[in-house]
Amino acid sequence: MIESLSRTALHELIDALKEIDERFLGEEWMMGSAEDVAEGVRAVAHLLQGGLVSWFEEDPAHPSFRRIVTPTRKFTGDNADAVYYESAIRPGLRYRVRGNMSGAVYVSITIEGGNSDGSFGGQTCGVINDTQFDVAADGSFEMHLGGEARDRNWLPLPAEAYRLTTRHYFEEEGCRAAMTIPGVALSIEVLDDVPPPKPYDDESVAQGLRKVRNLVHSRTLGMGAPSTRDQPPFVSTTPNQFVKPIKPGEFALAAADAAYSQTMCFLQPTEALVITGRWPECRCANVSLWNRHMQTLDYANRQVSLNRKQTTLESDGTFRIVIAHQDPGVSNWIDTEGRAFSMVFWRFMLPEGDIETPQAEVVPLSAVRRA
Repeated sequence: MIESLSRTALHELIDALKEIDERFLGEEWMMGSAEDVAEGVRAVAHLLQGGLVSWFEEDPAHPSFRRIVTPTRKFTGDNADAVYYESAIRPGLRYRVRGNMSGAVYVSITIEGGNSDGSFGGQTCGVINDTQFDVAADGSFEMHLGGEARDRNWLPLPAEAYRLTTRHYFEEEGCRAAMTIPGVALSIEVLDDVPPPKPYDDESVAQGLRKVRNLVHSRTLGMGAPSTRDQPPFVSTTPNQFVKPIKPGEFALAAADAAYSQTMCFLQPTEALVITGRWPECRCANVSLWNRHMQTLDYANRQVSLNRKQTTLESDGTFRIVIAHQDPGVSNWIDTEGRAFSMVFWRFMLPEGDIETPQAEVVPLSAVRRA
């Protein structure tokens, strides 16, 4: 057998997957059934796909936008009402990003800081949204990154910058993320003179495989077992109850312009979680169901989330949302797919003023049907 750097890196990836199989898919991560293991295997497969799509052959000197999550590639808290793209970048180079709002109600560009080796992001080190850059009448925009400071449409690239994330958020009656072609126009180019990329060789293939390995490992075993993990302040430790929505600050891979609130949802087949509240003044907002691996449920075929446009309001302007395993025949039903456990996650983009904390109560499903 010929020894090579790429073969060694491939073996490291295989060894990492074996350790993930033994630990992440075992008792340490509270996998108690074949269904739990299957869900975990699917989450690992989606992470592996994401690493291969976005990280394996990335090049910050010759960047391109890759779609981060899709209906069949989900991780790190995806969203039925959003389309996300990412690109590798490098401090010291100058970039131009061209794009279009494409019908979105909110667009932002975020600079991620931390490790460029595929590991989980360290922090948000720059962000700009469409209220802060110029948008033409046709929805188009142009941004510059790095180089000399500009008065408008510019973000610096600090020494820790390694990645660019874009967010297009929609409030539509349909599900934008489920579209085969979501219709988001984006491009990125380097403004400095750079030579053509070198042909792929043993070293570069090995480097790409290690990035994939690091991505999968850092978002599984690297997160720590659930019993040892510290939760962000927007996560409720009381099931079926929400904490007051707050902004995440520099929390890695979070939207700095958003306020979040999250809780665990436990429901029996004969129960429903009834949530009441009022949508705040903000650019857009929604509530989504995730599984334990921060993957949205099947938004392409089920109503597993609601945005403001999809929500029927009461006469006083409040909402009443029902989470249940079965359709209770009322407005604003969110489908659990029959899962006893899920996570309920709220997003409020560019909120204005105070956000009313959603109130939740577990009630008999029969009581909801009579309402």
